Amino acid sequence: MKVLIVGSGGREHVIAWKIAQSPKVTKIYCAPGNAGIAQLAECVPISAMEFGKLADFAIEQQIDLTIIGMDDPLVGGIVDVFEDRGLRVFGPRKNAAILEGSKAFSKDLMKKYNIPTASYETFDDPVKAWEYLQTAKYPVVLKADGLALGKGVLICETKKEAQEGVQTIMLDKKFGSAGNRMVVEEFLTGREVSVLSFVDGKIVKTMASAQDHKRAKDGDQGLNTGGMGNFSPTPYYTKEIDEFCQKYVFQPTVDAMAAEGRPFKGVIFFGLILTEDGPKVLEYNARFGDPEAQVVLPRMKNDMVEVVEACIDGRLDQIDLEFMDDACVCVILASDGYPLSYEKGFPIRGLEKFNDQDRYFVFHAGSALNGKGEIITNGGRVLGITALGKDLKEARANAYKAVDWVDFANKYYRHDIGKAIDEWEA
Repeated sequence: MKVLIVGSGGREHVIAWKIAQSPKVTKIYCAPGNAGIAQLAECVPISAMEFGKLADFAIEQQIDLTIIGMDDPLVGGIVDVFEDRGLRVFGPRKNAAILEGSKAFSKDLMKKYNIPTASYETFDDPVKAWEYLQTAKYPVVLKADGLALGKGVLICETKKEAQEGVQTIMLDKKFGSAGNRMVVEEFLTGREVSVLSFVDGKIVKTMASAQDHKRAKDGDQGLNTGGMGNFSPTPYYTKEIDEFCQKYVFQPTVDAMAAEGRPFKGVIFFGLILTEDGPKVLEYNARFGDPEAQVVLPRMKNDMVEVVEACIDGRLDQIDLEFMDDACVCVILASDGYPLSYEKGFPIRGLEKFNDQDRYFVFHAGSALNGKGEIITNGGRVLGITALGKDLKEARANAYKAVDWVDFANKYYRHDIGKAIDEWEA
């Protein structure tokens, strides 16, 4: 079987790593890929948004299965293009990927189908948004409606911050056209949890839980990022919470999309917050989270190709997802200055130390090869240093041990990924 993966980040690297373990797979391509993925797959210089070229390539190379990793092409309709050309592809069609593509749509869906979430209002006029915020209860959350690389969310403590937020999102267009509309949401307090799930249009099968660290700096300070690290499982996601979410969140979401004529096939990322009033949905994503995939997929025992094909064929009910008892922790090595400005092009040293390891992994996000054949930094988030352990404490210690194996100029990382584990155990 020939497999094409579309994307270039740590998520696509771990997908390629997992797919490569399937005895069904004989060849992997990745477009456009990165220096780490190139060690597992043949990287193809086609952008993830060049749908026609990607479909042409899939036909020419007789690709048996294409997996779309990134949000932009999914929301843009790449699955529709592939399916219309008779290609086998994993991911939601455009009318289902709107679950992530529009926060206003997802909030309206939850409201209509009584899926627990924060109260909210939606605005496409900055003046009306500001008038509403004059009498709002603070803090509030402002969200750009569209895709913003995980950064289009502002928590505003005061009216002044809210006014600046409206300016940033809707007038200055810091997040581009994603800010043409804005959702103003009730601020919820509680522990955040991520649950990824496979969906075949009717059935949802959830993966192991994870807990993310979105802020750039230690102590959950600094700007929002695409994620600075996470761990799986989270001890806060109990059996009782899982039972509640299966009944009132996961399956109802899949049923709601089907009822709206938007059947969802692919991966739904449920971003939850565990409040005093019970679990509520913060957001949906229409694909694997990054770096959540880097701690969930290493724990999955199943052949991923079999699971993906079951989703495509509508027979997910025949699959029993299995995860190892071992815990997993990922620490992101970033370029100092991320998520704002940063330098790149620095050689990365120490990667060979991960060779022949079965408990330690390095997943490339922003890397490239230079003219000398060296692997260099090529993005804000550079590497995901990931490790397994018999429990979360050991996995965390292993991950930070492996962080010291790698070095590059401008290396930056948080020192407190998984610190909540210690608090929970105490």
